[in-house]
Amino acid sequence: MQNEIQMTQPLDDEIDLRELATVIWAGKKIILSISSLFAIVAIIVVLLIPNQYQATAIVSPAQSSSSSMLGAMASQFGGLASLAGINVPGEEGGEAQAAIEIMQSWGFIEKFIQNNNLAAAVFAADGWNRDTNQLSYKNSLYDNQQKQWVRNPPKGKTIEPTSWELYKEFSERLAVTTDSKTGMVSISIQHYSPVLAKQWVDLYITSINDYMRSRKLEQANSNIEYLEAQIDKTAIAGMKEVFYQIVEEQMKNKMLAEASHEYAFVTVSKAMLPEEKSIPKRGLICILAVLLGGMISVFAVLVMHYSKQPTSGKREVES
Repeated sequence: MQNEIQMTQPLDDEIDLRELATVIWAGKKIILSISSLFAIVAIIVVLLIPNQYQATAIVSPAQSSSSSMLGAMASQFGGLASLAGINVPGEEGGEAQAAIEIMQSWGFIEKFIQNNNLAAAVFAADGWNRDTNQLSYKNSLYDNQQKQWVRNPPKGKTIEPTSWELYKEFSERLAVTTDSKTGMVSISIQHYSPVLAKQWVDLYITSINDYMRSRKLEQANSNIEYLEAQIDKTAIAGMKEVFYQIVEEQMKNKMLAEASHEYAFVTVSKAMLPEEKSIPKRGLICILAVLLGGMISVFAVLVMHYSKQPTSGKREVES
């Protein structure tokens, strides 16, 4: 009597590299066609993308000579002054660190755009003509001849770009970085027009210095007014001496701020007019497109080949 035995043969999961190479070589026309298509599309796309230029300035935090003196006073008179409700500032932090945070803030950028009338150039520009040195604008957003906004605003927005929209657009063009070793600060702005990119960097540094100087003057005047009021109120000779010392220091800070145009940052390397584009990287985009097309085409060739192969299953072996 013969017994029927069913045996399942294991599938061979090992990849045959020679077979793989053969399949890819057989589908070389498909791979070449798809890769070429990706390359052609990439070339068309990158040629339509307008050039943008980046201007960069290097600045150094301004070292105020009064900071060390003020720090010494903080340690000498801070205890007594705190009894009267006065906060004597020390050396930590500094105007430059505060300026770095402020210059990237929504409020400062909004004010910068408003004061210099940059809304259209920031939000609606889409190119630059080198021969005429003129910007071109998206017709769907801004009518340059009439100098008015014509966009169809998204839901919840106005015909003019909102403060938040302008802030986001400008922030994408702005880069502020600090070198941890040298402490130098790099301020860069990117735009279609290299001329505007340079002008905006110069304006930006001037604006933050003016803002920080005005801020310090306002603080000093407020402190002096408060201290003079405290001097009139107190009868303690020691406290009056503390107040007079602090008023004197505040007057020094005020004079330094009034005299210094580069209050927060001193320009080390001025922004130069960029001659070479920063983006787009056309060569890199084309190479990546060809690589992507090659990978997709190889995958497609392999899928088409192996989808036609019969699947191996169970074999019945009679013994």
